[in-house]
Order: sequence, then C-alpha cells, then structure tokens
Amino acid sequence: MKIAVAGTGYVGLSIATLLAQHHEVWAVDIIPEKVALLNNRKSPIQDEYIEKYLTEKDLNLTATMDARAAYTGADFIVVAAPTNYDPATRYFDTSAVENVIGLAMEYAPHAIIVIKSTIPVGYTASIREKTGSKNIIFSPEFLRESKALYDNLYPSRIVVGTDLNDERLVKAAHDFAGLLCEGAIKENIDTLLMGFTEAEAVKLFANTYLAMRVGFFNELDTYAEVNGLDAKAIVDGVCLDPRIGTHYNNPSFGYGGYCFPKDTKQMLANFGDTPQRLMQAVVETNDVRKEHIAEEVVRHLDKADKKTVGVYRLAMKSGSDNFRESAILGVMGLLKAKGVDVLVYEPTVEDSYMGYAVEKDFEKFCACCGLIIANRVDEKLDAVKTKVYTRDIFGRN
Repeated sequence: MKIAVAGTGYVGLSIATLLAQHHEVWAVDIIPEKVALLNNRKSPIQDEYIEKYLTEKDLNLTATMDARAAYTGADFIVVAAPTNYDPATRYFDTSAVENVIGLAMEYAPHAIIVIKSTIPVGYTASIREKTGSKNIIFSPEFLRESKALYDNLYPSRIVVGTDLNDERLVKAAHDFAGLLCEGAIKENIDTLLMGFTEAEAVKLFANTYLAMRVGFFNELDTYAEVNGLDAKAIVDGVCLDPRIGTHYNNPSFGYGGYCFPKDTKQMLANFGDTPQRLMQAVVETNDVRKEHIAEEVVRHLDKADKKTVGVYRLAMKSGSDNFRESAILGVMGLLKAKGVDVLVYEPTVEDSYMGYAVEKDFEKFCACCGLIIANRVDEKLDAVKTKVYTRDIFGRN
C-alpha cells in the first residue's frame, strides 16, 4: 500500500515511521534540509525512538518536496500540517491543511485523506462541504513531545472520525485504524470509530483536561509557596488517592509546547455562547501562574549579589527541543517588562534569542547571574543550586 504523509513534525514523522515498517511511505515537507536529513536516515526532530527506527529498521520511507510524486497513486494521504492558533480570529489557522487537501484532490482524487492535524470542532464537516470531497476523514493524535513514536507504538487508544452513514468511509476508517494497529507493538488497542465532530471534540477536550490538571497543581504549588508550606508533601498526600494518581502533578512555570496553549484557546472559542466557566479558567490560570513566578523571581533577586537573572534552557521540558510557547519565555517577557536583565543558557542557539543575550558557556553563565531560574532541573545545576529558583519538586517532566 502507498501512503503519503504531509508534514514531518513530530506528528507526521512519527506516523510516517510507524507506517513505513510495512508499507511504502512518502513523507512530504517544504523544508529541503528536513528532507535531506530524512533521506540520510537522520531525524530532524528530537525523538529517541524515531532516531533508533530510522537507523536500525528497514523502513520503506522516502522524503520529498515533490507533492505530485508523493500523492499520485496513494491509497491514504495523511495530513499533519501545522495549525497555529490565530489570536485575531480566535481559531486555528487551517490554511496549510487546506493547501494539502487541494493538492491531494488534484493528484490523487480517489485517495482517502486523513487529517491528523489538530483542528477546530466542526472543521472536517465544513471542509468536506467546501471542497465537495467525500474522501476526508479525521483521526486525532495523542502524542507527547520527544515521545511521539513511542506513543504510536504503544497508543492509549485509536480514534477515527468518519461518516457513520457512509459504508465506504466506515470501511476506510477501519482500514486506517488497522494500519496504525499493524505498526504498533502494543496489542488489543482500544479503537473507537465515531462521527467527525465527536472525534475533533475528543482531541480538544483531552488536551484541555491535561492542561487543567497542570494548572491545578501549579495553583496548589502557588498556595504552598505563598503560605510557606511544603508543596511536595501536599502533592504526595493528594496524589496517593488512586482516583487522582501521580501523572501531570509536578509543578512548573506553566503549561506550554505545541498543543496545550493553542488547544485550550481553541476549545474555549468553540464553546461560543455555550455556558462554561472552567474552560475560561484553564486558559487564564496559565497567565496567572507566570505572573506569580515572575513576582517571586524579582523577590528572590532582591536578595542576590548580582542583579542578572539567568534562564537555564528554553525548552518546555527535558528531552524536548521545542521552545514554542514555552512557559519560561512568558516569564522572561514579564521580567523584561519589570526592567530585569536576563541572560539565557541554551547551547542549541547562537548569540541571541528573541532579543535576549545567550551564553553558551555554562561556567560563564553561572558567574554572570545572581539568580538562575529553571522550569526543569538536572544534575548540571547541582553545583550552583543555592542560586537556582525552580518549582520542579520531583525532578521530572
């Protein structure tokens, strides 16, 4: 079977790698450097499982910038194009998805188009009507950054949204779910077929819940910090209840990354006039947390011998190379607005990042800073731990 995947970010590349174990897969991207890396079996993203599979597995995977060659003759075309949140419209920018769909309809009119990109609730039905295509279905992804292929090999569940009244599309949805199961290591995977719109809602509600959980433990931590309490003791006591559990309970500077900030805002926008309070709070709690962190940093800086704040790493979490919407960037902006000098330690970038000075030498970085803030800590900070401000109480993501 020939399968094309549009986009080689962590969603597209993990799907392409999974499916290329058993099928002919063409991965399409518009960035020549990413295409060259993939064809040399090197990963353009940080994911240990993808790196391992690219180098050790006999994958039938070809990367290309030629959409015509990739899509022509394809049985399935998987759309994993980016959908960034547009604050002006309060909706995702789906233009990249629509570009792919247009080319897919032109070069492979009989192919089943599977949207994997995160989209607004109701989008699949509307794009099917807009384009006149009856071949578009939707399948949400539930992947963690830096663990994307692992989460495809051991998926929590597979969800496919289809037209339940169209026998052909129901079969296509079953077939696509079967492809995902075929590539996975986990057996007996829970698989759900449902309507397009329900499947879209599953994705956004799932991520909004996880963001809510992050926000809850961050506000617990804020309460403990302000009142001089042991946050770890409280979290441990709360989370030993099996109904609550220990996942997503490590305090941070706020949620961030590719999904949570944009998905929670999209979920809120989708509610429209539907009564709610919690969705609004999930969005707002992140800003409140970052403002609290910035105020605490300034308070600690007042006691330091040097007045420069050092930022240790920009990634949202350890093991990730993603800076986008990282909570620490929001804290940095608030500190800058307060007139605080900020110096960044980030070995992966050059002399500056978004107007902030970068020091790539760790020893020099530490010597220049009176206080070092870290969303996530590691052993490298042990030597200067008296300078470090963090809310990472468990030493993990």
